[in-house]
Amino acid sequence: MELWDIYDRDKQRTGRTMKRNDWHMQPGDFHLTVLGVIRHVNGKYLITKRVMTKVWAPGSWEVSGGAAQAGEDSLDAVKREIKEETGLDVSSFEGGFVFSYTRENPEEGDNYFVDIYRFTGDFTEKDLHLQEAETDGYMLATAEEIEALGAQGKFLHYDSIKQVFS
Repeated sequence: MELWDIYDRDKQRTGRTMKRNDWHMQPGDFHLTVLGVIRHVNGKYLITKRVMTKVWAPGSWEVSGGAAQAGEDSLDAVKREIKEETGLDVSSFEGGFVFSYTRENPEEGDNYFVDIYRFTGDFTEKDLHLQEAETDGYMLATAEEIEALGAQGKFLHYDSIKQVFS
């Protein structure tokens, strides 16, 4: 069973945890998620397509990400998520934390912080090992191609993270 830390409004751990996807958070409770944007040294971005069996947003394009597990800090969480989903170890890549935003969804009982990271490095197709249960392919895309996918509603979280592609 995967556990997530519960944070307060000031992004401090409360000492409490929740079960993964147990959307019964109290007002003022948050969990932490991360997104990792990977930029190839050629300037293009690695994006992945969600498998069609996903309940939420099947077939959409996205960057690697997910929830931080209990006891895990933001940087470790994003490195783990990238490694799990793409096979890439970004530890030696340039970059790091870019910005954070907050989402409050009291009607769903799901409030969360999203920490955005960008890493730039050199990798080849042989370095990629996509998580088959999560992804149905990838693309190295320009910022303009990602913007076009966002405009079509085919790129997850685009409006919230578009500044990371500049």
